[in-house]
Amino acid sequence: MTNDTMITVQQTARPVGFPTPAHFAFVEAPVPAPAPGTALVENLLWSVDPYHREAMDDDSLWTLNAPMEGRTVGRVVDSRTPELSPGDLVQHRRGWRTHSVVAPAEVRPVPHLDGVPLAAHLSVLGGTGLSAYVGLTRIARLQPGEDLFVSAAAGGVGTAAGRFARLLGAGRIVGSAGSARKVAHLTGRVGFDAAFDYHDGPVTELLAEAAPDGLDAVLDGVGGDHLEASIAALREHGRIAWVGAVAQYHALSAPPAAPRNLFDLVGKSIRLEGFLVRDHADAQQELYDFAVPHLRSGRLPLDVTVVDGFEHIVDAFLEMLRGRNIGKMLVRRAT
Repeated sequence: MTNDTMITVQQTARPVGFPTPAHFAFVEAPVPAPAPGTALVENLLWSVDPYHREAMDDDSLWTLNAPMEGRTVGRVVDSRTPELSPGDLVQHRRGWRTHSVVAPAEVRPVPHLDGVPLAAHLSVLGGTGLSAYVGLTRIARLQPGEDLFVSAAAGGVGTAAGRFARLLGAGRIVGSAGSARKVAHLTGRVGFDAAFDYHDGPVTELLAEAAPDGLDAVLDGVGGDHLEASIAALREHGRIAWVGAVAQYHALSAPPAAPRNLFDLVGKSIRLEGFLVRDHADAQQELYDFAVPHLRSGRLPLDVTVVDGFEHIVDAFLEMLRGRNIGKMLVRRAT
């Protein structure tokens, strides 16, 4: 890659089951000049997320043989609009490419916050953190002293949710993860009171053992057996914030059956609500107000796995899908 070359990652085929590097292509082209009303951004930091796997199957989200999208932080290097100036740091969704041409309406300025690392803007202060914050405060409506279960707790949303819940005064916090190493990270560093490896047995039994007195709220990004276990463990008037379904992203056949205990939602007056973080952009400043003081004080450490070099973005994405990351998976431009 040279300063005159732009590289984009394009999806070349729809996967059947787990994706491979063969489903992607790195395409080179000259760096484009911004048209009037736009600016050229050199991207510095990329987010690879579980929802990208779902997008790989959906023509309306990712078009084959076209640049893909994703959350990205970059620096304006050329501008033909007064609203953006060279040197400005911005966040946008024209990711999976080294350079992006953006209009002012497509970006959000990255505020200069003393003591806050750039990676925070794609983790606890970005869409990942916003998903956790909205799920806890607006959907599950977690109250001080209440007991919480977080599925896929060692990922980006899960670690943010665990740390946020502790700062919000939650009672017992329980998480599930995919390895003993991740379980140890959750209980030893993130602040979970208990965690389990979901490979160790039926999830309903593992959750009942970790939360013997029941739960008040759940943030679920898995679905399937985790959702069924959550319903079983919740007390009356419990709440489930459902943010994802990684259990079915790579399914070769039909999606998993609905939880067998679904009618318990009625019997226990449980509220189950799915949500998309894009519908809660108005919570961004609220998240800043909550999280930034804790970032500065050190009470909110970042849980991130950083891969250096844009050329490794596909590998980072596939490793994230395999669960090899702890916390948010980010790709950083090589210096």
